Amino acid sequence: MHSTESQTPDQRQPSSPLVQSALDHASSELAADATGHDIHHVMRVFRMARRLARAEAANLEDVELIAALHDVADFKFTGDEHSGSRTARTWLLAQGVDTDRADRLAGDIAGLSFKGAETPTTPLTLEGMCVQDADRLDALGAVGIARCFTYGGHKGRAMHDPSVPVQLHATTKQYLNHRGTSINHFYEKLLLLKERLNTESARDIAEKRHVFMEMYLEQFYAEWESSAQRSTNDGAPQPSLSYPDLAP
Repeated sequence: MHSTESQTPDQRQPSSPLVQSALDHASSELAADATGHDIHHVMRVFRMARRLARAEAANLEDVELIAALHDVADFKFTGDEHSGSRTARTWLLAQGVDTDRADRLAGDIAGLSFKGAETPTTPLTLEGMCVQDADRLDALGAVGIARCFTYGGHKGRAMHDPSVPVQLHATTKQYLNHRGTSINHFYEKLLLLKERLNTESARDIAEKRHVFMEMYLEQFYAEWESSAQRSTNDGAPQPSLSYPDLAP
């Protein structure tokens, strides 16, 4: 039985040669990625963004271009908040896209990423909203959990440490520099996303994925606590097993 979230075959095809070139460019640029931001992520976002674009009557080619280019030279890897949008604008202009359109698409790419729970929200076009929602949906559910631990491993984060508090970052610099833990990342980002989606279509899809993550965390804590209980029976001191606290 196929999932209700499956895509029809036409949703896998780019709408123009320009979009295909953008996908080829992203594939080349992200070929070595092992953080969960590879071309497979881009294609999941691409397909979901197309689905949302149809539901929201957005410009399909603009949505496809934003989705294709959204993680090339991303700030998470460069440390420069504007590297992704600047790189996208340069590439679009080199393909003959007019300046106004390149600026608009680059502006959406600049505002797309989550950069901390308490950082200001950047206004987006409808097309940018569709891609942002698609990108955030890929951070939820089973795939989102897998990507969380993949990225955490890449960054050298501990899987879980009950003594490390959750940080709701007020600046992009804080968000980039904070190590934290992969479990804390659920509270610092992933569990916040459902309420920060732009479109009703995305919110409907997010609900099931959000619940799945909550169930995963319940099971994680149950297994962690069971292991800790066995250690306690052996006489070893144990940290608190409560959900993470917020940092003061």
